[in-house]
Amino acid sequence: MATDGDTVFGKILRGEIPCDQVYGDDLCIAFRDVQPQAPVHLLVIPREPIAQLGDAGPEHQALLGHLLLVAAEVARQQGLASWRTVINSGLEAGQTVFHLHVHVIGGRPLTWPPG
Repeated sequence: MATDGDTVFGKILRGEIPCDQVYGDDLCIAFRDVQPQAPVHLLVIPREPIAQLGDAGPEHQALLGHLLLVAAEVARQQGLASWRTVINSGLEAGQTVFHLHVHVIGGRPLTWPPG
């Protein structure tokens, strides 16, 4: 599934919708989720409009690694010693915005399995 960047996250990246940004660089931004599932719930999104993880290819290897490193960095910046990272890929997995994003969730005990 391809995306042209016309999602809520694309609008955030273009400055059309505000967000509570906690990190930004030339490859991605991180911001607080508007519907948090824990005391800390951040989203890390690439500036490149990739619809879902299943659409990423070998050319995205460095970007995908960068997203995970940023997820760890922002988790630590928020004072988390442990956290969960989640990437939903596709409708059946619970993806609702088709712009690749990494959830960083923590600040309370998290049960397993989720969902």
